Amino acid sequence: MNINQEQLLMFQAVMETGSFSAAARKLGKVPSAVSMSIANLEIDLNLTLFERKGREPTPTAEARVLYEKTAQLLIEMNQWKQHAHALSTGLEPNLTIVVVSELLHTNWTDYVCLLESRFPDLQINIVSAPQEDALQMLLDGSAQLALMFEREHLDNREQFVELKREALIPVISKTHPLASQEHVSYEQILGTRQIVVASRDETL
Repeated sequence: MNINQEQLLMFQAVMETGSFSAAARKLGKVPSAVSMSIANLEIDLNLTLFERKGREPTPTAEARVLYEKTAQLLIEMNQWKQHAHALSTGLEPNLTIVVVSELLHTNWTDYVCLLESRFPDLQINIVSAPQEDALQMLLDGSAQLALMFEREHLDNREQFVELKREALIPVISKTHPLASQEHVSYEQILGTRQIVVASRDETL
């Protein structure tokens, strides 16, 4: 059995237009080419797809059953070809993106959706990590992209593109003694325990 995409397209067109000549016009072919392609398809499948007793071909029950699967099969064939082309041009089969923990509340999923719409066959893996761990994942190759805070000094292996600005505001419990003060000095802040998200290797 040797069925190709062109045969399926012609079969689909005949089913949808109701005739070989109409299918030929739709596909920009000559009617004889469509008729011959359908005949070869019937030989390959060992099935009669159309009764040719009247003026126009009449689909058989087998043709109607196969037609229900044809559209999805053509979509999958196109996706397979696109995926193969992407791989041949250097697109990786999967991409790991690390999102810094403090940025999980932002609209980072919008960027992932744009990426998915551009590369539908790309497997996208999302992980969350503190800033230091996210940077290390980039440097050791376990992640290819990171959504993180820009740093003052960059490694020569890094490149940043600014997506947006995010403000970090320190907060304190309303029951803490400092919360009752109108003004808090820098020295008071230094003497207060701070809870932050940090790398597993960093000592606070």
